[in-house]
Amino acid sequence: MPDDEGHPNVEEIELGPVLAALADPLRRRVVRELAAEPDGAARTCSSFGLPVSKATVTHHFRALREAGLIRQVDRGNSRMASLRRADIEQRFPGLLGIVAAESEE
Repeated sequence: MPDDEGHPNVEEIELGPVLAALADPLRRRVVRELAAEPDGAARTCSSFGLPVSKATVTHHFRALREAGLIRQVDRGNSRMASLRRADIEQRFPGLLGIVAAESEE
């Protein structure tokens, strides 16, 4: 069962929702940028500079969070996002490497 913030436990992360979340190029961009950061690095949602409205940014990050790809933590008036690298590698070895290897379009 997901926690109060909507993060699924590692054993609840399923391939279908992960692939659905990664189907969107902006969400893949977020995952790719987080994968390039050191393990455990966290960034604000606005730091990605996505070319969409604030409501759409919220939607994209919710999709990534509920799929289990990222963990979000409230920090004052913003949310920090970090990649759940170990959890994703445990469930789907090599998936993050494929996403990270994709060229920016």
